[in-house]
Amino acid sequence: MMRAYERLLKYAAVHTASAEDVDATPTTARQFDLAHLLADELRALGMAEVYEDEHAYVYAALPASAGMEGERAIGLIAHIDTVPDFSGENVRPQVIENYNGGEVALGTSGRVLSPEKFAELPTLKGQTLITTDGTTVLGADDKAGVAEIMTACERIIAQGIPHGRIAVCFTPDEEVGHGAALLDFDRLGADFAYTVDGGALEEVNFETFNAAAAHWDVTGFNIHPGDAKNTMINASLVACEINAMLPAGDTPAHTEGYEGFYHLMSMTGTVERAELDYIVRDHSAASFAARETTLRHIEKLINEKYGAGTAKLTLTEQYRNMAECMSDHMDIVERAERAIAAAGLKPVRVPVRGGTDGAQLSLRGLPCPNLGTGGYSFHGPYEHITAEAMDTAVEIILGIVGKR
Repeated sequence: MMRAYERLLKYAAVHTASAEDVDATPTTARQFDLAHLLADELRALGMAEVYEDEHAYVYAALPASAGMEGERAIGLIAHIDTVPDFSGENVRPQVIENYNGGEVALGTSGRVLSPEKFAELPTLKGQTLITTDGTTVLGADDKAGVAEIMTACERIIAQGIPHGRIAVCFTPDEEVGHGAALLDFDRLGADFAYTVDGGALEEVNFETFNAAAAHWDVTGFNIHPGDAKNTMINASLVACEINAMLPAGDTPAHTEGYEGFYHLMSMTGTVERAELDYIVRDHSAASFAARETTLRHIEKLINEKYGAGTAKLTLTEQYRNMAECMSDHMDIVERAERAIAAAGLKPVRVPVRGGTDGAQLSLRGLPCPNLGTGGYSFHGPYEHITAEAMDTAVEIILGIVGKR
């Protein structure tokens, strides 16, 4: 049988980055390349009900073992796309056996994985460390989750581990917020599910941010600077003024845990026109609403100061905190915690400072906490994971789905 990390290396070679602002699912046709590979592998393992749909969702199932038909059906979900804003093409992983816990040069990129920046590295000493070459993401988010689910299914089949129905789905476009939208609950056939899409193995996530995107269009008034007194409105300076009206400490670099933020993603402008794009996040629904109110108040003040139409704010709701629908389903969180403890770890409940497919699925009616993959520093060239952590993730999955 293959180890999970071996599958990760195979999947990482397939370029599957999704794309922003594309009105299609999947947002990139290249995601089908991995979807086809996974569907073929599921069939080769002996999984039932293997189906790949026109949107690059891949479904499969293991029917319940004899005598376990009355158990609730468990779903296992991971996404096949990688983040669109850092290259996922030509991924060349470095595999370092018996890692010494120190600095790792990431290929010839000039980037270094250092314990000074990544405090977990010394704890990985002696393990098989898998990194990037510094020029791409690794793709462990979430190809590690895909690999761990696939490896757990192989173990269940090969070792005859008793189980209730296990439903598997690999999804596209999670990184751009679309991954759960078209998942077919009837085809999946699960009573509850877990996304395997987190970081630390001891964590169970069932709380996420409330989220919105805030886009500003700023219209200035351009005139020759020699004649500009009391007439010119510099749209770029107004954009700077809008940003300065937000709390300086409410940024991702200054917040943690349950603390929310405004995150300036991009800013472009001339004297005549400027644009600002933010993501707005908060775990508390009341605090999240207050953040939206603050933005609308800034819009009002700017237009009162410079004239109607100077600033136009567009707020787009993205997702809500899944905690609001998980309170009646804490038994599945506790089930995961027992499996984590059985794997020798101390389970902890940590809020996701972001969103997951599980949040959208839970809000659609399928309770779906999130499990760790064992990976670190996703979404960039410093992404890393160990083979041993992936093995433990497989054991946790087996502890959740196996006979109790």
